[in-house]
Amino acid sequence: MNEPSNEMMSATLAEMTARLAVLEAERAIRRTMTRYMALCDVPSGGLENETLAALFSEDAVWQGIGPQYAEKFGALTGRESIVAMLARYLPPAPHFRVNTHFLTSETIDVDARATQATGRWIMLQASGYVTDGAEWVSARLEVDFVPATDGKSWLIRHFRTQRLFDAPWQVHPSPTGALGTLRQ
Repeated sequence: MNEPSNEMMSATLAEMTARLAVLEAERAIRRTMTRYMALCDVPSGGLENETLAALFSEDAVWQGIGPQYAEKFGALTGRESIVAMLARYLPPAPHFRVNTHFLTSETIDVDARATQATGRWIMLQASGYVTDGAEWVSARLEVDFVPATDGKSWLIRHFRTQRLFDAPWQVHPSPTGALGTLRQ
């Protein structure tokens, strides 16, 4: 029986290592998007000491596209500009009474060297406003990512959102609100 050569074993190990890096990147990207959505929820589903700024590259772009979002949001460049815009919608700003994001139809493409990636989702957002209105909003998201310097997490480099539809609904928020009550 022929034993594999050192070259063959090295090539196999290199291929497996590359494939593992892609899988780990996909997992980290999912975590970044989950954290982003949780931090945009009201009340926040963020964990202690988490910040939106930590999820974006320094040169990030956040862009509304399509007829409704291009005019409403435009394109913001830089982590600070993006976080400042998002803060206008989050407490303590009086915008949402309740806001929850759901992601579905996920596709994540990571390049073979795990140096860049693009994710695509359909988002459903259930929003109840301080002004007593409420709506469902659906948007298509396309997000480019780059690896963070820690070698484990991935950062949002270019976030694009396009509104697909909206519909009215009724909000009956839980009196307990925060996710922390689930951990008793």
